Amino acid sequence: MQETRNIGFEMDARELTARAITAVRVMFAVLGVVALGVGIALMVWPGHTLSVGAVLIGIYFAVAGVARIAMGVLGSALSGGLRALAIIMGVLMLLAGVITLRNLEASAAVLLLVVAIAIGIGWIIDGIMVLVESGKARSRGWAIAYGIISIIAGAVVLGAPAITATVLVWIAAFVFVVLGIVGIVRAFTFGRHAEAEL
Repeated sequence: MQETRNIGFEMDARELTARAITAVRVMFAVLGVVALGVGIALMVWPGHTLSVGAVLIGIYFAVAGVARIAMGVLGSALSGGLRALAIIMGVLMLLAGVITLRNLEASAAVLLLVVAIAIGIGWIIDGIMVLVESGKARSRGWAIAYGIISIIAGAVVLGAPAITATVLVWIAAFVFVVLGIVGIVRAFTFGRHAEAEL
């Protein structure tokens, strides 16, 4: 009889060394503290926390823009059309980065609205797809109910994206706090029974 290997993704502390258990605990603790910090920051300073996200996106656009401009100017192996396109895209991305970095509060608000609108559109599309495919579903009634609820939820989000964005910030803050607490608890509890056996 052939021996089968377990290729699962579970992490059994009994199969880890004491050093590996410590490394996993440190990872859980760091991720937990960061998540808890982000959650608290979103609750206490939602505008400033979102501004930090806008800074990171602004820096990304600026760096990506410079890289594309450099590729267009220095990329002699590229065709003239591709070089021109790279320079145009680079300039646009650089401008987007500079504009984002110069007006962080507005950028954060716009980014949050874009996310809320994307969620609303996504729910509407998902609802329509579920309704179209509901004829194949085993539980057709549940599929139709899901599709209708999804379309209504998407329409509500699109009708009031600013309120949705505010609610999203609070939900994200709550989720980060919960994830942070769970991560910290896991850091203290992971591998205890395995250490007791060592």
